[in-house]
Amino acid sequence: MRNHWWKVAGVLLVLYSLYAGLVNDVPRLAILNETIRNIYFHVPMWFTMMFLYGVSVVYSIIHLSKFEMKSDLVADYAARTGMAFGFLGLFTGMIWAQFTWGSFWVSDTKLNGSAATMLVYAAYFVLRNSVEDEQKRARIAAVYNIFAFVLMLVFIMVLPRLTDSLHPGNGGNPAFASYDLDNNMRLVFYPAVTGWILIGVWIMQLQIRIQKIKTYLESK
Repeated sequence: MRNHWWKVAGVLLVLYSLYAGLVNDVPRLAILNETIRNIYFHVPMWFTMMFLYGVSVVYSIIHLSKFEMKSDLVADYAARTGMAFGFLGLFTGMIWAQFTWGSFWVSDTKLNGSAATMLVYAAYFVLRNSVEDEQKRARIAAVYNIFAFVLMLVFIMVLPRLTDSLHPGNGGNPAFASYDLDNNMRLVFYPAVTGWILIGVWIMQLQIRIQKIKTYLESK
């Protein structure tokens, strides 16, 4: 049980954020109104995605330095799990956009950058599946993964801050923390981010274990 405390913590934090995110009071702001509650669900998806992509690129670098296949396995499934959370981030963001901007998709730098990021990582998986040799596949994928992570940072973190964007904290638009993420919301937001990251890591580990079992059974 000592080794699984963080899993229990992740579940409890997510459950708490789900309940408090729907029940607790939120600031009554123009346009946003009750939709501001989506910050507890939409933003943690992106934080979790970026964290898992970060894990993936770290293990890709480890693979290039040690050429251990277990590091490539972690890099692969960290990216897979990260992409799943990326799709959840896009989905929750599209719902939010419909209620605040009047459309599921608008011409916004961060939205377009997010879509480009998903395509970049989709290409990562296409590349992996196109190379048959295991060692060669791992090396090529590791190199591409480094470039993919850099592009993700550019598309999501850099370009939106240099150009006009509807998203808070980008293009001169003030961040949530500066005008509407009050102390009560922080008590839900930060546990939500932490909880979903822990759940994301847990999902990644489960996928890795399943793959190891499949590999073991196939070798019999």
